[in-house]
Amino acid sequence: MRTSVRYQPQSAIAWRKSSYSGGDDNCLEVTVAGDVVALRDSKDTARPYAKVSRAAWRHFLFSVAGGAVR
Repeated sequence: MRTSVRYQPQSAIAWRKSSYSGGDDNCLEVTVAGDVVALRDSKDTARPYAKVSRAAWRHFLFSVAGGAVR
């Protein structure tokens, strides 16, 4: 069972950076906990993060992959 991101300090969350980020800090970091996906700006990790459902995140990723979002 995964612990919810809402009850952990950001420093305790395992954030992942996209492999497409090219090594710079201009990207999005993501973590998944249960049915919640949390997103944050890699340049400003102290700011609050956004949370979306796994279904919404999956829809966004498929939309990007399909060319509907640029």
